[in-house]
Amino acid sequence: MILSRLAKRPVLLAVGLVTALALPWMIYPPVAMDVLCWALFAVALDVLLGFTGLLSFGHAAFWGTAAYTAGLLAIHYSVPFPVAVLGAAVAAAVLAVPIGYLSVRRTGIYFAMVTLAFAQMVYFLANQWSGLTGGENGLQGIPRELFGADLSDPFFFYYYGLPLVLLGLWAAWRIVRSPFGRVLTAIRDNPARARALGYPVDRYKLLAFVLSAGLSGLAGGLYAISHGFASLQEVNWTTSGKVVIMVVLGGIGTLWGPGLGSLIMVQLNDFLSTAGFDGIDLVTGGVLILIVLLFRRGIWGTVVDLVSRRSERPATKETDAPAEEPVTSGSA
Repeated sequence: MILSRLAKRPVLLAVGLVTALALPWMIYPPVAMDVLCWALFAVALDVLLGFTGLLSFGHAAFWGTAAYTAGLLAIHYSVPFPVAVLGAAVAAAVLAVPIGYLSVRRTGIYFAMVTLAFAQMVYFLANQWSGLTGGENGLQGIPRELFGADLSDPFFFYYYGLPLVLLGLWAAWRIVRSPFGRVLTAIRDNPARARALGYPVDRYKLLAFVLSAGLSGLAGGLYAISHGFASLQEVNWTTSGKVVIMVVLGGIGTLWGPGLGSLIMVQLNDFLSTAGFDGIDLVTGGVLILIVLLFRRGIWGTVVDLVSRRSERPATKETDAPAEEPVTSGSA
């Protein structure tokens, strides 16, 4: 596919890495850190949505659970923040096992509604278990510990957290480009045929669900450490809706697109909130409608499709041109 060939180009990877390294120089460092976390979260969801064909409206449960777990580990055990973030990712993956086991048996809108119901249950538990989560007040004062290093400056913390995000992005890329990822794509395209070929479809879906949740937890844990705060907003259903919008905005099934979508959405929200505009959700909804109407494949998918069409036109014209008949000498 054109998208996969583009994604393997070293130049494109180099541009992405340079952009990630230069991001805190171009925008406010805490906002740059938010872009990284949301980008990983969106890519994690794209593994499930774009490559497995399962739309989840409950991924806020894993993002939020990881945020609380990282906060609790950092506050009560004073572990280095990478350990807290990795522990949060494991907690999110463990939570995804029972939720995924009961959810992957459904498809389409039924799967989406089941995941949303489980996410609301997690929200209820987080709200009621105030002794652990802080309830409506949340977990406050989450420290950034790393063997005595001073991480109070958001600019320097960005570069300490960047390797974790790059690790998560590499894991997502490795998942979808592996033989396991090819099976997921086959299940997405035709689950009945994949089942007829002998693949345990539900097991593959469950594993994809758990891996997606683990990567979401990695992003959520880092987000909580970056903000020093974990609240009920992290497990609210609006968080699930926000990350779905990012994936659709950038392009489903592209991996690069969700990162672009997160950059646009985070920057847009920051600009509107700084300007004192109250109708952020109204603008976000309007942007989503425009993208769906004008860019059916998302921004990244549409641009790549246009580039591929232009590059294929000259070759098509050359192959379609009629061959000249050879000139032969005939008798008069």
